[in-house]
Amino acid sequence: MELIQDYEQQYAVQTAEITAQIGRIAVSSGAERNKLISDIDRQLEESQELLEQIGLEIRDIPQASRAAYTSRLNCYQAEWKRLQQDFTSAKVARTKVGYDSSVDDFDEIGIQEDQKRRLLDNTERLERTSNYLNDAYRISVETEQIGTQVLSDLSQQRETIQRSRGRVSDG
Repeated sequence: MELIQDYEQQYAVQTAEITAQIGRIAVSSGAERNKLISDIDRQLEESQELLEQIGLEIRDIPQASRAAYTSRLNCYQAEWKRLQQDFTSAKVARTKVGYDSSVDDFDEIGIQEDQKRRLLDNTERLERTSNYLNDAYRISVETEQIGTQVLSDLSQQRETIQRSRGRVSDG
């Protein structure tokens, strides 16, 4: 499960980088824009491979933990699809027929700063949520362990009572 968490952290870092690069596509042009697009393509492929690795690792964990990890993987896959759509939209936005970048260059600077602020806010929110989910998962595992121990203790006590009852009946 530690390996899955490592993959999840790598995925989170990678998607944050992809999101930041998608935001930069709108204000870049020429060779810089082409380099960004190829970098994002590569990173999207790598992040998809990470998701596939997570899926493979989930198959190897105990059934009790599998549902929680599968749910998280589904969320990551939905996020990946959204990133891919955002990337496609960003590529198309600059190539629209009749687009004149000189008209809104000054507005884009403000939009870019707003996008950076929102990206940072969303990244912080994502990190807090991830920490919250990790804590909740840890607590659920601890609770499961305590429950298992309680059931084991109760089983032992039941056996002791049944043996005592048998001795009283025999004596």
